[in-house]
Amino acid sequence: MADRTVAEQMITVLRQAGVQRIYGVVGDSLNPVVDAIRRSDGALEWVHVRNEEAGAFAAAAEAETTGRLAVCAGSCGPGNTHLIQGLYDAHRSGVPVLGLASHIPSAQIGMGFFQETHPERVFADCSGYCETISTPAQLPRVLRTAIQHALGQSGVSVVAFPGDVAALPVAHPTGSSAFLQPHERATPVPAPAQVEALAEAINAARKPVLFAGAGVRGAHAEVMRLAETVLAPIGHSLRGKEWIQFDNPYDVGMSGLLGYGACHDALHEADLVLLLGTDFPYDSFLPGRHTVQIDHDPTRFGRRTPLDLAVHGDVAATLRAVQPLLKQRHDRSFLDDMLRRHGAALERVVGAYTKNIEHHTPIHPEYVAAILDDVAADDAVFTVDTGMNNVWAARYLTPNGRRRVIGSFLHGSMANALPHAIGAQLAHPGRQVVALSGDGGLGMLMGELLTLAKYGRRAPVKVVVFNNGALGMIKLEMMVSGYPEYEIDNGDVDYAAIARACGVHGIRVTEPSAVRDALSEAFAVPGPALIDVVTDPNALSLPPTITATQLKGFALAAGRTVLDGGVGKMLDLARSNLRNIPRP
Repeated sequence: MADRTVAEQMITVLRQAGVQRIYGVVGDSLNPVVDAIRRSDGALEWVHVRNEEAGAFAAAAEAETTGRLAVCAGSCGPGNTHLIQGLYDAHRSGVPVLGLASHIPSAQIGMGFFQETHPERVFADCSGYCETISTPAQLPRVLRTAIQHALGQSGVSVVAFPGDVAALPVAHPTGSSAFLQPHERATPVPAPAQVEALAEAINAARKPVLFAGAGVRGAHAEVMRLAETVLAPIGHSLRGKEWIQFDNPYDVGMSGLLGYGACHDALHEADLVLLLGTDFPYDSFLPGRHTVQIDHDPTRFGRRTPLDLAVHGDVAATLRAVQPLLKQRHDRSFLDDMLRRHGAALERVVGAYTKNIEHHTPIHPEYVAAILDDVAADDAVFTVDTGMNNVWAARYLTPNGRRRVIGSFLHGSMANALPHAIGAQLAHPGRQVVALSGDGGLGMLMGELLTLAKYGRRAPVKVVVFNNGALGMIKLEMMVSGYPEYEIDNGDVDYAAIARACGVHGIRVTEPSAVRDALSEAFAVPGPALIDVVTDPNALSLPPTITATQLKGFALAAGRTVLDGGVGKMLDLARSNLRNIPRP
């Protein structure tokens, strides 16, 4: 049957684009759209979240793990503004998400009406395309254009529309249209002159290092072949870890604030750094010299560090093109030196809290992450809260080419893990999805436990709460900056009890000997489950290389805390972190 209303036409176009569900909270200006979904005979599902922010995060995770367009919606005013956080995250992560933002009645726009905002302004900074539909004649072209922008640019599009316009009769037949999906986009290959210049730079290097970001997805074999040819260590960013660290005999770890291993040393001692598909933002961790960047997006060239050469191309295609021009190196001294340093660093830093600590209470969070790594499925999707959970995930979750690790790694929003997990789980009904939540993040969007309860066995997400009763990353930031900790206390909260009250299976763990059994029990539950693990609030993480200024700030904070009467607290902190502080 032909579409009769604008709302029906919107649903038809979304179905043509392969959309399966819309995440949101119903509201008056969205009623025509929600009713059109109701009448779609199950072809499109409305997923009832408790906050539009969570809906946008869920859509972002669905788009991230499937590559398909995902959709979220918010009603006029506050419903729109709640969407912003998750849409910012999706846009900065480069995943195709469409936000449907309903508006106040069209006759009231500009009159200061109840719940009035200006969606075309509100969403401008977190989208690549944002337009308002004010008349049915703009359909279906505006919506199709928005969808193709999201798919083609791998980012967010927003379509705003007054609720009354959505209820109007259509002006044009809906028809049909093919949408170019992200995996169908043309692959950029560098010009021959760039390939030759790249080969010349690599062949001339005595100490080359490869630094891989998320852009090496699908290029694992090509990167390994390059490393084998030039005998180069391979470091990675957090977003590159899942795509490059597995089956990698050249791995020297990760750089940055969450880093570990010999990556930092390798980058700074190299005479050629190859940035492969990375827009690594922490320029202070880069050497700032002898650098070549390969990326499919030319707008990223040189914005983090000066470049000797910029190569515009897909990483895999570029490395395939340059490989025949490369000379086989035979001197392994630099590579072997970095591999030895990396092994020593892992023993000292990464392994520090996972050996002989089975009886330590409060439980070391690293121990929990290490056990989780053992118990979780080989193809699990992990969603990770911003903060210290990023550290534990980066250092203890083992990639294997099938696991995924999703987080707000560029936008850095709190509370992303649970709603990300909801979107990933609904998009992958037969796959294990585990949210690594901090108590701070969970507390912020705790209402989404009700979403888990509502969908039950359809959303069997396992939520592992690292409950240290504090904002751990903020604590470290304060101390490194020279400030004593202040107002970071989250309180002693039993999140397992809260989960049970919401109708979710809840387990509280206070002894390390119970961690493995609790995780195994939760994973065996057919529906959602929450494991509340009481962890050590003094287990902080320092990067493998820190500046004298940072150390001075840490010492200053310690002194201030002692003067404030916190001697015992600082002693506990020292005992917890002594082996994490790098030695010269």
